[in-house]
Amino acid sequence: MKYLVALVLLSWSGAGLTADLAPFTSDGCSAFPNGTPQNQNLWLTCCIRHDFSYWKGGTEQQRLDADLALEQCVAKAGEPTIASLMLQGVRAGGSPSLPTTYRWGYGWPFGRGYQALTDEDLLQVKTQLEALHAMITAVTESLKD
Repeated sequence: MKYLVALVLLSWSGAGLTADLAPFTSDGCSAFPNGTPQNQNLWLTCCIRHDFSYWKGGTEQQRLDADLALEQCVAKAGEPTIASLMLQGVRAGGSPSLPTTYRWGYGWPFGRGYQALTDEDLLQVKTQLEALHAMITAVTESLKD
């Protein structure tokens, strides 16, 4: 019985086991608008880039870098006040410890936390991106017909 408990705890923590990376998804700016009423997708691209970083996860410093890049991107779109608000929101709500669909490392099973991406992890990221690219290419080609 104690071995079963240890195995369950080991699999929950992600330690020593290889987990599969889910395909990339983005919900835009999560619970925040994607832009202004006048330009409803003004900073959507910033959020999708940010989602990519959150999807693949990594170290605590990489999360901070991704959050600051989001802030800079939205500020460059002409909305520095919104950018500051968004930074506060992602810093408060994006922790890998929260069981949300938009947490840091959401592409991995919950419980991974902050971890540097291994070569195997990076291979999974690359494989998922290649599959996404192939799907986008196929859809784009079908629209030409």
